[in-house]
Amino acid sequence: MRAWPFPDIPTLPVAGPPVVLHDTASRGRVTTAPDGPARMYVCGITPYDATHLGHAATYVAFDLLNRAWRNAGHDVVYVQNVTDVDDPLLERATKVKVDWVELAERETELFRQDMAALRVVPPDHYIGAVESIPLVIELIERLDAAGAIYRVEDDLYFSVTADPAFGAESGWTREQMLEIYPERGGDPDRPGKKDPLDCVVWRGRREGEPSWESPWGPGRPGWHVECTAIAQEHLGGAFDVQGGGSDLVFPHHEMCAGHAQVAVPGTPFAQVYSHGGMVGYDGEKMSKSRGNLVFVSALRNSDIDPMAIRLALLRHHYRSDWEWTDDQLWTAVDDVDRWRRALSLGSGAPAAPVVEEVLAALADDLDAPRAVAAVDRWVASTLGTDGLADTSDPDAAGEMLRLLDAALGLAIWMR
Repeated sequence: MRAWPFPDIPTLPVAGPPVVLHDTASRGRVTTAPDGPARMYVCGITPYDATHLGHAATYVAFDLLNRAWRNAGHDVVYVQNVTDVDDPLLERATKVKVDWVELAERETELFRQDMAALRVVPPDHYIGAVESIPLVIELIERLDAAGAIYRVEDDLYFSVTADPAFGAESGWTREQMLEIYPERGGDPDRPGKKDPLDCVVWRGRREGEPSWESPWGPGRPGWHVECTAIAQEHLGGAFDVQGGGSDLVFPHHEMCAGHAQVAVPGTPFAQVYSHGGMVGYDGEKMSKSRGNLVFVSALRNSDIDPMAIRLALLRHHYRSDWEWTDDQLWTAVDDVDRWRRALSLGSGAPAAPVVEEVLAALADDLDAPRAVAAVDRWVASTLGTDGLADTSDPDAAGEMLRLLDAALGLAIWMR
């Protein structure tokens, strides 16, 4: 599966510091120390609807990590999946009377366009669930050889007790897991399961659903095993960061870790588990099930500058839960215009301290609000909004343009 075009990112004259991230598993801060290229997996979309701002916030957040690593001198290998066959997609296709393949392709293309408009660096490997089925089958065979797979009717399940470290990624109690599991695709009450928390890795063929041949009969992959197989194939074991929204902490990332750690004993799935907060709208988490969505494509089609959308997202720390309002967007539109005015002057307040502050902020658990505030102060000084304009640095505009694009993904000269 193809990704979207790689943006032309300028190179900064100074290197950023090592990147520190909050790790969900240890509940603490970890300094990432890639051995060779930095390796990152971020869970992708299930393409049954357009990209909403909750999605955008997640992918912009981990785009900051990608850029912070690059600015610190690392090459990056970035992998993302597309769950282009799953229950929500099939249900939506049936409801709207559209072929499920057509629906998946259409929404995936719209996602590509949204990510390109927001200047998100594309993954090096952009892999669909359908094209990864041979990898999934190979992984299930390894899990089966380890004694971690059993059958319930035509479905195959993974035994969570096969992983001695199960629960370490999320830190959740069994009671917490059992409470949330049914809300996030689990089936704890299904008769025949050995443990209520066990998850499907191969769903046997159902009438009217797509299926593929396997050693266990026709069917299709489970959700968690798909990501595990793709990550292991393209990143190997113990890769640097597994990323996604906080709603993936359990069960998705916990199950992925379990699959990987049983398939390759003694090797953790990832070294750091990093999770973004949830974006709300109208008092609830933004989600398809609630219908309270603000779509990136709708904003773009309303002639909103994508850089204003991105700036509005960057004003919130990636790990925080927050609520989107139209006022935030219009403030960002005005801010982008104000920044453009300052940059159009050519000279400005000294840029070197801003470069240092922005790179340090982003290396400090992707603190985009702190980085944006540093740029705001430079703009205020350059425009003289405090009554004392500072244009003492003749190269300031060029340095700031490079910084904004390389570090924050904001190509302010673009419309």
